[in-house]
Amino acid sequence: MRPIHRRTILAALALAPTFGAIVPAFAAGGIDPLLQKVIDDPRRAPADRARDIYRHPAQSLTFWGLKRGATVIDVSPGAGWWTDILAPYLAATGGHYIAAGADLANPALSAAARKDRAAFEAKYADRSVYGDVTVVGFGKVSGPLAPPATVDLVLVSREVHNWAQVDGFLQKAFSDFHAALKPDGVLAIEEHRAAPGADPKKGDGYLPEAFVVDEAAKAGFALAGRSEINANPKDTKNHPFGVWTLPPTSRSSPLGQPANPQFDHAPYLAIGESDRMTLKFTKPA
Repeated sequence: MRPIHRRTILAALALAPTFGAIVPAFAAGGIDPLLQKVIDDPRRAPADRARDIYRHPAQSLTFWGLKRGATVIDVSPGAGWWTDILAPYLAATGGHYIAAGADLANPALSAAARKDRAAFEAKYADRSVYGDVTVVGFGKVSGPLAPPATVDLVLVSREVHNWAQVDGFLQKAFSDFHAALKPDGVLAIEEHRAAPGADPKKGDGYLPEAFVVDEAAKAGFALAGRSEINANPKDTKNHPFGVWTLPPTSRSSPLGQPANPQFDHAPYLAIGESDRMTLKFTKPA
């Protein structure tokens, strides 16, 4: 059993008012009770906690092999759904959370994206809860995300479909992840799943699983596992405004147009969130 080092103990004790004393080591293959405690923390937004029934954070992170004390890159974290789980957990176990956010070095970056990154940094500035959160630039022309071979896990949650619409971006992103990961490091992907053979350029938010696996292989990754943790057989994948017709977005009109107050959301709320592939890749040693 891996020992708990002094640095890990001190980090956990520093967060004692937040999550209590350090939780003892747990059985291999099970869900870390400290991780579950962070997920159950009532300070997570109620709307975020309501999504757990679709996103299965404890089971997903366990499948991907998240370990105490890990260095993790969370790609395009948005408002911080995964940040609220990963940052406190890593801080309490001597790890390091890195957010790959808007690339401030890109002169073409919009003012809105710069504002969103500033808001994210301000939200997670409390080191007593989130530890030393690092934000690095990520985009079409960004540099390395971390020193080579220093990261244990890269998490990509529902972002690959965006990169697939921009020529060369998906390949550049996967190359960045490969460079940052340690040998045997993990690329964790959760993505809206299209029907086999669907066009990855369709732009409806869904991608065929085989397409994602093939692109990861081209970047040098090996598929280490598939899981149906986040599958949803009720998702027909044929919605008027793509995957964004479903919750949590619940779009009622084309992008950029005013919401349609007459749109019937009931059938899409009954489906719930999308059917998703959950894939684990490793960087071969």
